[in-house]
Amino acid sequence: MTISEIVDPGSIVADPVIEVRGLTKTFRRHKTIVEAVAGIDLTVRRGELVALLGPNGAGKSTTLRMLTTLLQPTAGTALLAGRSVVDEPDEVRRRIGYVGQGNGAGHNQRVREELIMQGRCYGLSKIESVTRAVELVDALDLGELVDRRVGTLSGGQRRRLDIALGIVHRPEIIFLDEPTTGMDPQSRANLWDHIGRLREQTGATIILTTHYLDEADAMAERVVVIDHGTVIADDSATALKANLAGDRIALTVEQDTAAIALADLAGDNPAVDAVVRRGATVTLRVTRSRQLLAELITLAAHQGITVTAAEATHPTLDDVFLGLTGRSLRESATAA
Repeated sequence: MTISEIVDPGSIVADPVIEVRGLTKTFRRHKTIVEAVAGIDLTVRRGELVALLGPNGAGKSTTLRMLTTLLQPTAGTALLAGRSVVDEPDEVRRRIGYVGQGNGAGHNQRVREELIMQGRCYGLSKIESVTRAVELVDALDLGELVDRRVGTLSGGQRRRLDIALGIVHRPEIIFLDEPTTGMDPQSRANLWDHIGRLREQTGATIILTTHYLDEADAMAERVVVIDHGTVIADDSATALKANLAGDRIALTVEQDTAAIALADLAGDNPAVDAVVRRGATVTLRVTRSRQLLAELITLAAHQGITVTAAEATHPTLDDVFLGLTGRSLRESATAA
C-alpha cells in the first residue's frame, strides 16, 4: 500500500486538534533537579499522522506520557481536542486512544470478551459494546481469533487486538507507541495496512513513535524530532532529508593527487554543500545528485581526471537523525 492510498492530503482539516505550549517536566533525583522536558511547543492538525522521534533519554517518552495524562506536567499547557491535560484529564481520556508498547489484553481472556469488556469500561451499553466489537473484528481481521485466548495469539495478532482495544470508543486522537516493535517485516506491513484503512474510515489524528525510520518516512506527513527535552526539527520527511541531510555523491579516482584536484573542482560548484576526501575517494553532499553526477564526471574528464567509480545515494531519516543529534536512532534502539 502506498502513502497516496492511505492519506488524502486534501482531507486534512486546518484546525489544530493538539496544541502544546511550553510543556515542561522536571524530576528530583536525590538533591538534583533533572529537566526531562524543557519546553515543548507542538501543534498537530486534525487528521495528520505525526511521527515523534527521539533518542533514548531525549524526553520523547515523558512528553508522550504527559499528552496521554499519565504524567502531570511541571509547567506549560497541552490541549487535546480542546481539553486540558492538566485541568480536564478525564475528558482528554475520552477523546484519545493509547496503544502502548506492552500488550493491553488479559493473557487468559478471549478476544471477544476483551473487546466487549473494554467497550463497557468506556461507558458503552452491552448492545453497543457487542456491536462495536463486531465492527472492530471485521476492520482488523480478527474474525478467526474471537474465541481464542489472548495468550495463544502471535505478536502481530496481539498488536491488532491492542489497536482494537485502543479505539473501541472511537477516539479523535490515537497514540501508537512503537506499535510494530519486534514484528517481522510481513507482520509490520500487514499491521500498517490495517491502520491505513482505519485512518481512511475514521479520519483520526495519529501520533506515532517508532524506531523503524522507514515507517516514519513512508507513513507520516510530519516528523518531529525531540532531543534534550526540546523540539529540534519539525517538517515533512522529504523536507528534512533535503534540507538537513542532502544527497550524497561518491567519486573515486586513480590517485590521491587527482582526488585533491577533484575535491577543489567540486567545491566550487554552488550545488555542492560539503566535500570530504578520504584517499582517492571524494564524497559530496549535494542538493541534486541525479543531474550533478553526470556534470561532475564530465567536468573532471575535461580537466584530465578519470573517475573510476561513481555512486549517488539519497539520504535516509537516520542520516537526518544522526546530523541533528549526533546519534543514530537505530543505534539508540539497539542500546535500549
